[in-house]
Amino acid sequence: MRQRVITAIWALAIFLPTIYFGGWAIEVLAILLALIGLSEFFLMRKRIVVSPDFIVAGLGIVVMILPAGFYGWLKSWLPNNVSHWFNITEFLMVLFMIMLVITVTSKNRINVEDIAISTLAMAYLGFGFGALVLVRNQGSFVKLLFVLLIVWVTDSGAYLIGRKLGKHKLTPISPNKTWEGSIGGTVSAVIVGTLYCLAFPEVQAYALWRMILIILILSVVGQFGDLVESAYKRYFGVKDSGKILPGHGGILDRFDSLLFVLPLVQIFGLI
Repeated sequence: MRQRVITAIWALAIFLPTIYFGGWAIEVLAILLALIGLSEFFLMRKRIVVSPDFIVAGLGIVVMILPAGFYGWLKSWLPNNVSHWFNITEFLMVLFMIMLVITVTSKNRINVEDIAISTLAMAYLGFGFGALVLVRNQGSFVKLLFVLLIVWVTDSGAYLIGRKLGKHKLTPISPNKTWEGSIGGTVSAVIVGTLYCLAFPEVQAYALWRMILIILILSVVGQFGDLVESAYKRYFGVKDSGKILPGHGGILDRFDSLLFVLPLVQIFGLI
């Protein structure tokens, strides 16, 4: 527990000032976190990080997090008759095709399953951490903190209430989680999120009752993000996705819920 607390203090001391500053700082942080998360996918699969599909997936992640800056540079190198239609969709399509070609050039040492997981990891991390940047830079620090609080309160509430009252197992995928904890976490998030909306009206993109409904949905979706990570860790036969955060595991362990919640925040128009 002592190690968890120390790691959490150090992580927050870096993370909170960065998201407060926003701009290029959070873009750089998001890219670093996403690439570390990608490396955790490879290490869980017992594959070396210096692989062709890692490089392609990493490039795709950068493109998804920094589309405007990247394409401004890229288009300057392209002929005028090409640059006007070359956008993020076309570029990602090219990366997907390159991924598949790797199975041929590697003589199937990197097989279709490897490519499928690398492509999924690219989309999962690119969309998730890309949304982190969008919520902060197109929204505000207050709005991003709102999302973070929903996830953190859900997680903490589920843990504390589950320990005290938990009796009914939620799913075999994560045997320590209970229905009582899950419901308690969501109720806690709704209460704290509603109070936050009242304290910071700029967060309220809709009427309060709709915001309460959105908070509930985000809390539930965040728990699914946690369970999804538990499912693929069980598939790979590992306890933690990594060891970069002593006492907490890896980047995927800490950001699993947010990677599901943040794209929904963008879809719901909260930024």
